[in-house]
Amino acid sequence: MPSLSEAYDRGEWTGRDPRRVSAGGSLFVVGALAVVAAILVLTTGLAAVFDATTTTETRRVAGVLAGLGIPAMFLGVVAVLPASRRERLGVLVGAALNVGGVALFHHAYPSQWVEASESLAFPTAMVYFVGGSVALWFVLSAVASFKLRNNPQGTVRLEVTRQGETEEIRVSRSQYRRYKRAVQGDDEHSEAVAEELRALHED
Repeated sequence: MPSLSEAYDRGEWTGRDPRRVSAGGSLFVVGALAVVAAILVLTTGLAAVFDATTTTETRRVAGVLAGLGIPAMFLGVVAVLPASRRERLGVLVGAALNVGGVALFHHAYPSQWVEASESLAFPTAMVYFVGGSVALWFVLSAVASFKLRNNPQGTVRLEVTRQGETEEIRVSRSQYRRYKRAVQGDDEHSEAVAEELRALHED
């Protein structure tokens, strides 16, 4: 798989709005920082920054931070990658369910949590789980599509040098075998194959 700089150079990110890419990267970083902050709130004195003075308040703050940070990272990924409209919409729907789950958690914790007679713990967990699953599915779909575009199955990458200029082209495996035989002089139509290869290079 090519590096990010190589992908830009080869035009695989052609048409991508740099502002969207920057916004997506920033959103991913913010989400990751929110998750880290949630951990620090529970394990250090960072809870005081959020005016959380009790264990209950500390857990609520940590839950909200982590709960919002994860969908933010999902949204950041599909904003950076050249995802399809369906993939972006899928992640957006999943993230919206995540936010709904966080809102339920903020409302229910602790008075309507696990030990309450009218507990909202299970519905909250299910809403967040479904949202996270939907978002993750479409994120993985976007990543897989991006990798497939960068490295199509069943193709061979060739570097063709002519008159001091080198160009990279992709051909099928059957074409590659024909070209290889032509170069070695083992193909009865080697000259025609060589002309075809030169034509591909010129295109």
